[in-house]
Amino acid sequence: MTARSALLVLADGRFPAGGHAHSGGAEAAVKAGRIKDADDLEDFCRGRLHTTGLTSAGLAAGAAHGLDPYALDAAADARTPSPALRAAARRLGRQMMRAARAAWPDPGLDALAAAFPRGAHQPVVLGAAARAAGLGPEDAAHCVAYETVGGPATAVVRLLGLDPYRATAVLARLAPDMDRLAERAAAAARDGVDALPAASAPLLDLTAEQHASWPVRLFAS
Repeated sequence: MTARSALLVLADGRFPAGGHAHSGGAEAAVKAGRIKDADDLEDFCRGRLHTTGLTSAGLAAGAAHGLDPYALDAAADARTPSPALRAAARRLGRQMMRAARAAWPDPGLDALAAAFPRGAHQPVVLGAAARAAGLGPEDAAHCVAYETVGGPATAVVRLLGLDPYRATAVLARLAPDMDRLAERAAAAARDGVDALPAASAPLLDLTAEQHASWPVRLFAS
């Protein structure tokens, strides 16, 4: 029961890990006209979930399973071709580490922080935090799955003034996809780093680079 409550804390949007400042590519998609309403948001979130979301969930599950964090961080680098997204992932990893060490003091988190003073990739840190909190690989993957779609949904409410009830309905409809993704990521983690998913979304990589060059933007990424 304690571990299940820890999952709620880790997945809570109020957990001070910095995710509120990132749109998950939604800001660039709104500006390009690819997200105009709730239906577009659902398409965007489903696509993001089954590409970068699956990849990140696998990394988090691997860390929660206890796989080598150096190998996981290298795998995250290899799976993130956009320099802007690599930098954002490490910034978020630093912030996640601060919050996790305050919430769940743990020698494993201390060692990871010392090994990556500039920040490990956020999914790797999230998985390590889940492990420190007594959670398992599927729990860590669930956290990633939810933040993969929850971040863009919240961002689009702010960017478009979208009805928040409709945005929440999008997340509810995606719940079965999130469950299946978490199961798949956790299963891959049991087979080692080389078995982790490596799905990609080239358009998100391209628009992340464009977004990083904007002189004025609401979100960091």
